[in-house]
Amino acid sequence: MKLDQFRTLIVAIDTSTDMLACTAAWWIPEVFFDDTPSRACVEVLASRDHLCRRQANVELVETVQGVLADAGMRMEDVGGFLVGRGPGSFTGVRIGISTAKGLARGANVPLMGASTLDACAWTAWGAGTRGLLGVAADAMRGEVYPALYALDDVGAHRMFERERVVKAAVAVEEWAARSDASELQLTGDGLVRYGKLFEEAGLMGRALDPELWRPTGEGLLLAAADPEAYNRIESGDPALVLPIYTRLSDAEENERKRLGLAESVNTAVTGVAEELAGRHLQFRPMAAADAEPMAALEERVFADAGHEAWNASMFLSELFSDAAAARSWWVAHDNGELIGYAGGMVVDRDIEILNMAVAPEHRRAGIARKLLSHVSYDAQMLGCTSASLEVEDGNTAAIALYQSLGFTEVGRRRGYYGPGCDALVMQASLPLVLPVDPASPEPTAAVQREWPLPEPERTPEESAELKRRQLILAIESSCDETAVAIVDAEGNLLANQVSTQIDFHARFGGVVPEIASRKHVEVIVGVVDAALEEAATSLGLAGGAVAPAELAAVGVTYGPGLVGALVVGVAFAKGFAASAGLPLIAVNHLEGHLFANKLTTPDLEPPFIFTLVSGGHTMLVHVRAWGNYEVLGETLDDAVGEAFDKVAKALGLGYPGGPIISRLAEDGNPCAIDFPRALNSRGDYRFSLSGLKTAVTLYIEQETKAGRTINLPDLAASFEAAVFDVQYKKAKNALRETGAREYCIGGGVTANPHLRRMMIEKLGRQGIRVTVPPLKACTDNAAMIAVVAREKFLRGEFAPLDIDADPNLTL
Repeated sequence: MKLDQFRTLIVAIDTSTDMLACTAAWWIPEVFFDDTPSRACVEVLASRDHLCRRQANVELVETVQGVLADAGMRMEDVGGFLVGRGPGSFTGVRIGISTAKGLARGANVPLMGASTLDACAWTAWGAGTRGLLGVAADAMRGEVYPALYALDDVGAHRMFERERVVKAAVAVEEWAARSDASELQLTGDGLVRYGKLFEEAGLMGRALDPELWRPTGEGLLLAAADPEAYNRIESGDPALVLPIYTRLSDAEENERKRLGLAESVNTAVTGVAEELAGRHLQFRPMAAADAEPMAALEERVFADAGHEAWNASMFLSELFSDAAAARSWWVAHDNGELIGYAGGMVVDRDIEILNMAVAPEHRRAGIARKLLSHVSYDAQMLGCTSASLEVEDGNTAAIALYQSLGFTEVGRRRGYYGPGCDALVMQASLPLVLPVDPASPEPTAAVQREWPLPEPERTPEESAELKRRQLILAIESSCDETAVAIVDAEGNLLANQVSTQIDFHARFGGVVPEIASRKHVEVIVGVVDAALEEAATSLGLAGGAVAPAELAAVGVTYGPGLVGALVVGVAFAKGFAASAGLPLIAVNHLEGHLFANKLTTPDLEPPFIFTLVSGGHTMLVHVRAWGNYEVLGETLDDAVGEAFDKVAKALGLGYPGGPIISRLAEDGNPCAIDFPRALNSRGDYRFSLSGLKTAVTLYIEQETKAGRTINLPDLAASFEAAVFDVQYKKAKNALRETGAREYCIGGGVTANPHLRRMMIEKLGRQGIRVTVPPLKACTDNAAMIAVVAREKFLRGEFAPLDIDADPNLTL
């Protein structure tokens, strides 16, 4: 990270606890070259630390602006931001980091991260505390983040390697058993909730003043200025700053069983099944049925090289191993054919890659990189900090791939592959370097780059054209896809980037909110960068990317959706808008699905009837005017998308269910099975799919019990027909009742070809103009959010910087 030669204005923020810490200070880097304490590196100018329970996303950006005003500074004076990475409240950590990423990316300045536990220790150090200090930060659920420090006149020194979480009683027992327990001083907000436990163990007698129990902005600055911490700061790139997690999500805790950390092993197919022929390039955890095709591919790939190939039994032994070491195996397949695999074994915080292969005709498509990324992700879940592998000396293609991922040679095994044929031992730190390139379209990790980015040099004509076009950047993060689009004031879509998380959720059979939120934090900077670069290309600009200050506004989905996912997008957008000096536009996700139809039919105007069919919503709407919506009916239970997912899961077909059912239905008879149509009476616009779902489940049970083979295509087609018949009849009745002559549809299920075709043909015969959105704008995407943001921008409808996510927002 490059800093000013003499001093740099740094703003430090932390929302990991119920203390909103925010401080502006001069950062004086040259003191790192002498022996003075790190306190001399920080000159506090202004601070607004205050208790802020559950309001951090509302107050944070305006607090930053207030601190700068108190210091007599402006946003453009800031040379860098510093954020507390936790551990702490999951939501609080994400709010702080997402806001900081937005602030740093919008201002094009460095972002640093520091441990919140370190900040607590340095807060105590700054108040004059010396000696042995125990930080017990509240981790909820009866747990604390315990950390021991030795404080001397130089600073606060860690007495542990990495942050962890334990039951509060365990921390009390450990500390009380120390030979120097009588010297232990205590701090941390965990003392508020669990102080009685510490008091009963005789440890509260040396507790610090409660005013020091929470991190401060100055403490965070001191922690980051500590020479040891400073040397760990890499480039200042905001994409590289990630939360410190000490606990897996509940779904991932269960995933540990699949990885071999429990007695029982889940042998069910948790990803995409054989019936998914036609879906392109899917990744999922290895299942028992994969052993034979893996062995066949192994024989094909390695036979010519003269190496001994693994057989099916060897692959199966990895899946059902009773060994203590955990395993992670992933496969890739295309059009129903297994085309690659990779797997490894965890040994002492290192994932040893045991085997990897990709079919020759599918190489140079980023498949090996994606497989290794999934294996290494599992390894990180299991506490690994490195990955290692062996590769034949002379295999230049493989060595180049591994080097691009961050692997370096650490040893050599002479004659391992035969006389004169050595094996190179290579190792890399986790997470792996996963560049964004044409072979890896989803920006799953940050590109290694110099930061800040060079400012583009524009000709007067280019600057004038950008000002005239009024570019609007829109962010969508309501569920499991991080999406960013850029549109101009004339409605031209200049960029549309999506990073999907489907591979991470497929193993669980549905979206896991905690994982979705974590992945949004990881990729949001990369997706924004990709959109800014795509927009520059669309406009024919030199300089690599549109700069944040060259935009006209920032739009963001603020609801409805998963609250943890929405928070990331909203926090980032507010920070980005504030630091770039841009107005903020808040967009209703449901309205985005409605406006997606204008991408196909720009002259679409109310009144008309609109059906929303997605994974989380099913509703019929009378659009009287833009912004004037009458919801005629909604689902009483499952949304259409949910029903598809549940039926697919009942059939063991994997996730997501919509594309799987649609593919099977192409070869099925929709009249083969007479499934019920609920609430199908005229004038009733409500929807209910729980009865249909139950009917399908009972049919599966009855046929299985009778020993009859289920015709999957017929079942899929009959299920689809039952769902879509109701959608059509309710739309037809609403059109007749309201007198509207236009109809449109939106949501992820709108990508279903049978639904699109049925609505266009049947309603078209009645003289109704039917509009369907482009296929790429059916599922969650930012293009539809950008269209709404453009309309609001032209009307001057801007949002305040204290807006928060609203997971229950209605249309």
